[in-house]
Amino acid sequence: MTENTQQQTAPTTELPTQYAPAEVEGPLYERWVERGYFTADATSDKPPYTIVIPPPNVTGALHLGHAFQVTLMDALTRRKRMQGFETLWLPGMDHAGIATQNKVEQQLAEEGKSRHDLGRDEFVERVWQWKDEYGGRILGQLRRLGAGLDWSRERFTMDEGLSRAVQKIFKDLYEDGLIYRAERIINWCPRCLTAISDIEVEYQEDAGELVSIRYGEGEDSLVVATTRAETMLGDTAVAVHPEDERYRHLVGKRIKLPLTDRTIPVVADEHVDPEFGTGAVKVTPAHDPNDFEIGRRHDLPSLTVMDEHGVITVHGPFLGLDRFEARSAIVGALKEQGRIVAEKRPYMHSVGHCSRCKTTVEPRLSMQWWVKVGPLAQAAGDAVRDGSVDIHPKELSKRYFDWVDNMHDWCISRQLWWGHRIPIWYGPNGEVVCVGPDDEAPAGEGWTQDPDVLDTWFSSGLWPFSTLGWPDKTPDLAKFYSTDVLLTGHDIIFFWVARMMMFGLYSMDGQVPFKTVALTGLVRDEFGKKMSKSNPNAVDPITWMDAYGSDAVRFTLAKGATPGADVPIGEDWVQASRNFANKIWNATRFAMMNGATIEGPLPDASAMSATDRWILSRLNETVAQVDAYYDDFQFAKLSESLYHFAWDEVFAWYVELSKTTFFAGGEGAKVSGRVLGEVLDVMLRLLHPIVPFVTDTLWTTLTGGESLVVADWPQDSGFRDEAAEREIELVQRVVTEVRRFRKEQGLQDAQKVPARLDLSGTALAAHEAAIRQILRLQPEGDAFEATASLPVAGATVSLDLSGTIDVAAERKRLAKDLAAAEKEKAQAEAKLGNEAFLAKAPDNVVDKIKGRLAKADEDIARIQAQLDKLPQA
Repeated sequence: MTENTQQQTAPTTELPTQYAPAEVEGPLYERWVERGYFTADATSDKPPYTIVIPPPNVTGALHLGHAFQVTLMDALTRRKRMQGFETLWLPGMDHAGIATQNKVEQQLAEEGKSRHDLGRDEFVERVWQWKDEYGGRILGQLRRLGAGLDWSRERFTMDEGLSRAVQKIFKDLYEDGLIYRAERIINWCPRCLTAISDIEVEYQEDAGELVSIRYGEGEDSLVVATTRAETMLGDTAVAVHPEDERYRHLVGKRIKLPLTDRTIPVVADEHVDPEFGTGAVKVTPAHDPNDFEIGRRHDLPSLTVMDEHGVITVHGPFLGLDRFEARSAIVGALKEQGRIVAEKRPYMHSVGHCSRCKTTVEPRLSMQWWVKVGPLAQAAGDAVRDGSVDIHPKELSKRYFDWVDNMHDWCISRQLWWGHRIPIWYGPNGEVVCVGPDDEAPAGEGWTQDPDVLDTWFSSGLWPFSTLGWPDKTPDLAKFYSTDVLLTGHDIIFFWVARMMMFGLYSMDGQVPFKTVALTGLVRDEFGKKMSKSNPNAVDPITWMDAYGSDAVRFTLAKGATPGADVPIGEDWVQASRNFANKIWNATRFAMMNGATIEGPLPDASAMSATDRWILSRLNETVAQVDAYYDDFQFAKLSESLYHFAWDEVFAWYVELSKTTFFAGGEGAKVSGRVLGEVLDVMLRLLHPIVPFVTDTLWTTLTGGESLVVADWPQDSGFRDEAAEREIELVQRVVTEVRRFRKEQGLQDAQKVPARLDLSGTALAAHEAAIRQILRLQPEGDAFEATASLPVAGATVSLDLSGTIDVAAERKRLAKDLAAAEKEKAQAEAKLGNEAFLAKAPDNVVDKIKGRLAKADEDIARIQAQLDKLPQA
């Protein structure tokens, strides 16, 4: 099943009595790193397997979402490494433009300064200092989790190599006409003082006001409704639908704009919905994206009425007011003039907020840099349609297509100082020069560089190939590109996945950046609520690692990972995973103390017991099952499969069934010891990618091997023994039935009971000793008198309970339970027989009573059967 190619030392059975994660995990991880297990070799002849980690923000700390995705990526790469692939899992961080700049500006504010006091160069140097001192905390936390990243290749989106890549692609896109500068409506954050992209705007329902205002006079008037009355100062038209008879007489006329000395035209535009509201809309081209388009179609002027802080700039009584103050003041002034037709408060409507600072976003006309996404998005969509890239699960492909097929041009400039500065230089005579990474910037009087920086997502869009050395033709790029899997949350298909697809296909001559996009859900609490820093349900995974160990956290996360589905998680589940790790430790330790070994060849099947053949058959089936689940990114199913195999089949059944063999000694014990050693060897290899620490510690002790990190992945040998599986299934049925009966009779697990086993004519005869051992069944004595007989699986188990229970007391207890069940049945039948009750009761109440009746019937049958099995008092 496995071929061990490592140098081995003599195995030992010396394991501590208890597993202590805190003592094992840190030193073991550092040993893995020091030995270079995670360092990929670009000159290797092995087939490559590459994942680049979604770069966490340099400002970030580990949260459960990170831990979740990192666990899954680590499992994928650990398995591929064991399968013989030259595996590269590349780490790094994103410079997080707005977030990082905000951190340093907050620091300066505490000193009574602003970035403008320092100037641009000194401020950027201050940010680098902050990054060196405080940034990157999360990378150390990833080590704590056990992430097998190639730390020798760690990258940062602002490092020299990646900065060259940014300059290179900017110039290429610029020269191909795919980057341009234009004045357009953008999303502006008055707090961060920068443009933000559509996908960085979070919409929420806010309680605002809807105000209806009369424009014009007499018959030449109409009513418009708005939630942003302050923008009327920038209105340059009113638009109506060209076929709306109510306003046909006004089209082409000019009407008075209230509170101003201006008149504005009434224009006909098919964009207007005549059924919505009054059918007339105010047009503010400089402060609304839809109005901007109407303005372009009708050649309307664009009047900017607010500055970058959201303060009114129009001369008059509202000059200098904040936008929200101006809103109230303008409505008040309109009331004084009798212009308010109707007001609705509160008016719930969707309002955009900055995803970083939660400030209400202001649509604003601004000169910005843009990517012309049309041809890039077309290629990104086609790569999925033609199968070059597989999105998993497939049902999420629709989200991807909805985005790339309807993508608007991307505003890539940001009004920040921290980030990749736009490589455009302006000359004294109107010259515009784009400077590439190998170009000299223009020198001389009057030349200035564009002050803006690029959107953070611009540089992270290059991540799969810039981190491998592009634009240079490096050995890493040749070996490890295209990457194999991008594993990320479904919530950033728009932010990141589409951008990498566009840039990768463009820069790498149509070669996709990754072959598979494996999308995960979001981590939620045990009640299904989203975890966030603002909620009390947020959990620091380091706290759980301290309490239960990294393996427990990893197994809990993997066990909840169904493709594309959100992952609920609670501390109780982590405790259960800790118990699983302890079970693996204790059971493996017990097995090794009782003869489990990998020394020597695996005996021929003819020398094995049915129990031995059964567990090897189940082992190979588990290997095949786990491989299939890995290939389908079904981490929850593979974790459950491994849990069931280890806990139930190996520890609860095989070890227990084999105890009599081990205790008896002889050749049978040697064979079973070798089989158990094989099973543990393979089981630990299978578990290793999910729970690496406990498995590596146990496996090296069991086998004397160097490390599971570089061990071979198990292969399905094809061995199956259906006859042995059927035989052990019969044993399990007998044991399960007798255990159930013992429990019903109130017997303790350790309590011994005289029993006669009639197993003649069945395959169970060979297992009598094991069955008696597991069930604590003593041989029948001279005074044996069967008080209960259990026919099961073609055999009969007769028990003498006369000396083990107080029959009179047990009969009295059961009679009391029977009376309670019969009373419950009578009450349920009475209600269900009451026509008046049935006529009034809701369906769910009736269904509940029917359920109580069914349960009562089941209880009566069960209790009566128990009474019938008791001897007469």
